Amino acid sequence: MIVTADLYDAHGDKMQVLEAQFRSFGKWRAFMGPAATVHTFENHHPVKAFVEEPGEGRVLVVDGEGSLKVGLMGDRLAESARKNGWAGVVILGAIRDSNGINALDFGVKALGTTARRATESIPGQRQVTITVAGAIIQPKDWIYADEDAILVSRTPLSA
Repeated sequence: MIVTADLYDAHGDKMQVLEAQFRSFGKWRAFMGPAATVHTFENHHPVKAFVEEPGEGRVLVVDGEGSLKVGLMGDRLAESARKNGWAGVVILGAIRDSNGINALDFGVKALGTTARRATESIPGQRQVTITVAGAIIQPKDWIYADEDAILVSRTPLSA
């Protein structure tokens, strides 16, 4: 079980804390794994492309620039991520279909919800260094998430 407060107490000098209040969706309220990153603005298509690939226990971290206008993930994308072996998803932005996501054995952290989805397909940037809620996240950094916080470490940590 992941307890971010305990991890921070043990390794606070080796990690960053995301400085936003994320909401938890899905049945998994805690998850961890190496990061895969994507930057997209008001467009779920780059997220869809990523979750259709094997997740291999990674956490997809989405820099949606904090926009709550368009959902960057819905229940179908969350189910695809779950089926493809992703450990969880962190979205600096909104999701949609929260009731459907809440029924899944999966974990998603996002700023909020909306009914809107993208109408245009604009390319995003994959596997790039992103800044999410004050934390600089690189592909393969370690993400630790529970209902209290989301932590980032350059290396895997033990409690």
